[in-house]
Amino acid sequence: MTDQYAIDITACRARQQRLWNSQECSSLDSILATRTETVQWLTGAWVPPFFRSMAVLNRDGETVLVVPESCMSENFAADRVVSYPAQRLATICDEQSELCGQALIETMDNLPQNVGTEAGTMSQHLADSWPATWKDVSETVLRLRRRKDPDEVVMLNRANKANRRMYEHARETLRPGINELEVYNQLSAVATTELGETPMYFGQDFQCCSMGGPPRNREVQTGELYILDLGVGFRGYRSDNCRTFCVGAEPDPKQQQAWEILSSVFPLVESTVRPGVSCRDLYHQVNDMLLAHTPWQFGHHLGHGVGLFGHEGPRLNPNYDDIFEEGNFFTVEPGLYHEELRFGIRLEQNYLVTNNGVDLLTDWPLEL
Repeated sequence: MTDQYAIDITACRARQQRLWNSQECSSLDSILATRTETVQWLTGAWVPPFFRSMAVLNRDGETVLVVPESCMSENFAADRVVSYPAQRLATICDEQSELCGQALIETMDNLPQNVGTEAGTMSQHLADSWPATWKDVSETVLRLRRRKDPDEVVMLNRANKANRRMYEHARETLRPGINELEVYNQLSAVATTELGETPMYFGQDFQCCSMGGPPRNREVQTGELYILDLGVGFRGYRSDNCRTFCVGAEPDPKQQQAWEILSSVFPLVESTVRPGVSCRDLYHQVNDMLLAHTPWQFGHHLGHGVGLFGHEGPRLNPNYDDIFEEGNFFTVEPGLYHEELRFGIRLEQNYLVTNNGVDLLTDWPLEL
């Protein structure tokens, strides 16, 4: 049976070329990727959590990939694939970075001297073993990773299907007296069944009458608001969106008012965002809207990019000066919180930036 979510080799090779075409990399002999997410972005090689991978892109067009022995495959966008022993008799090795780097150096005929790298995840052992002039290209890589290619959107939408099914299940089954741990267990089973395989990640917020957090051994009460901010990982790619439910009752007037205020944020986003718009300006515009409704509190970012990592650019946050670009896959998650709301509402939608606006990717119900 053909796997419709198999690695798109052509798309990976195009990302490799896009990195070479960047101004910051134009004078380099090689580029060393040391973040597992970047390695997957460039080669398609997803490795399970707790394992390391590396890849070298050489100026002559050759790509060398290093993965754990258990992850070897011929279906990667690489010209040479070598392995290292990430486990010994099933025990995960502590020294994976050293072993991975050693396998990489041993397979290279000549060590390039002018090399770009992701400095924050490069081990000192590898730097000591590979004498070179190193240039940190981390910001370039992260900037390019913000632009999602069609094959990446397919994976992100696959993860989102699990989220949608979890919210449908929650709407059908949440009731007064159910334990938060039982909610967590049920939703985990729903996600696994929907994906047809074990999620590589499962989170995030499962507390009722709370801003969020892991599930507690606590029964939910009638009229409380239950924020479910959910995400799964599908072969490296992540989902992240949120719905809030009023347990066992119709929302009271204040809860309904807060919901209406937050719902009005999304039409604003959809009419405002396009390539070139400031994420910081959008944050301030929405924050000013929500500040008008004290004592209810907002108090967190407005959203962020999603991809091979849970929080990527663009960052809808006043501490950053990001700009929306075509291909950005991002969340918008306004919230209002206060004890009189029991305890608050957060709603979260996902969007893809197009050449003249945005496409909504999470068009399932928002109602409490």
